[in-house]
Amino acid sequence: MRLITWNMNSLRLRLPLLQRLAEEHSPDVICVQETKVPDPLFPKEALAELGFTHQLYKGMKSYNGVAILSRLPLRLREDTPRWCERDDCRHVAAFVETESGPVQIHNFYVPAGGDIPDPDENDKFAHKLSFVDEATQWFRQHPPTRSILVGDLNIAPFENDVWSHKQLLKIVSHTPAETSRLQDWCHAGFQDAMRHQTPEPEKLYTWWSYRNRDWKKSNRGRRLDHIWLTADILPCLQNITVLKEARDWERPSDHVPVMADILL
Repeated sequence: MRLITWNMNSLRLRLPLLQRLAEEHSPDVICVQETKVPDPLFPKEALAELGFTHQLYKGMKSYNGVAILSRLPLRLREDTPRWCERDDCRHVAAFVETESGPVQIHNFYVPAGGDIPDPDENDKFAHKLSFVDEATQWFRQHPPTRSILVGDLNIAPFENDVWSHKQLLKIVSHTPAETSRLQDWCHAGFQDAMRHQTPEPEKLYTWWSYRNRDWKKSNRGRRLDHIWLTADILPCLQNITVLKEARDWERPSDHVPVMADILL
């Protein structure tokens, strides 16, 4: 199974880029975050024409939104929580049919957290920490098997997941309050597949800010997008590729797709 996760920063705006991605890499499953489209306006027909006839999505106008697009049959997991008692479309989960049996996929878009890394001063940061805490507790209570967790988790957990560990320690996405929590979440049943393949100290980024005039030259990146696997399917991992070239596509997202080949 070839799986891609991508924060597109507007699915409808960048639908031509999704078409290019599908044509160049032929994924079986694409997990999208920040679709920014309410469900009645979701481009079902256009995506079906690309071969993704199986679709699950949760969306809202202008913000958030997640979708799983698949060439393989999907079945919604219906018992997932209402995270932080909000209906803000940050998680969708499904069982995907493969030759070796169903595999569970969780697609997450974790809150960004605003600019001030203090939960007492910044409600957005408090929401982010609560969201990760809830997710960690839920997976501890529901130990995953044959499962894949992907998405924009909005946290770069390790020193070499950011361009400067020292300069970003007090910047939201790399603060100790976030990185320790993300690792606790991962340890609640998963393995960090990207770092399994590319161990530290090698730098590994998936996001480059729009503020950088020349993202490639400055290379001030962060690894905000993740692929986690449960231990029972980690040996099936063949390869993970960060598709950096997508950052140079016309009207790109600030995130690039991450692609995994998993022999299932």
